[in-house]
Amino acid sequence: MNYWNAAAGVLSSVTLAVHLFAGGSEVHDPLLAAGPSVVLQTYITVLWHAVSVILAINSLVLLAAARRTEMGPWPVWLVCAQYAAYAGLFIAYGSRNLGTLMETPQWIIFLLIAGLALRGTRASRLLKPS
Repeated sequence: MNYWNAAAGVLSSVTLAVHLFAGGSEVHDPLLAAGPSVVLQTYITVLWHAVSVILAINSLVLLAAARRTEMGPWPVWLVCAQYAAYAGLFIAYGSRNLGTLMETPQWIIFLLIAGLALRGTRASRLLKPS
């Protein structure tokens, strides 16, 4: 068992739960209530659910990597790259558009998950027999 990847997978799963149960009322519903066109409402909803799917798949990949170290590092590296990119987007747009990173703190969790998972890939190499 790779506990670093397990921690990253659990944290990713918690992020998914927060997205689904708290983010909907805080972000998705207000976006729809702002009265965009039906086309924009559709895009908003599709993108919202796409993020849910991505978070779920990434959580499963990290949890699988925790149990099956023979998977190799590539799946975990892809999740890390994706989460690091998300963090970069939140940092860039938060600082540029809002002048603060505290309005968009999601970057913290994405960097934390990526850091734990990257540490897990190193631990996986150390666990393998030579």
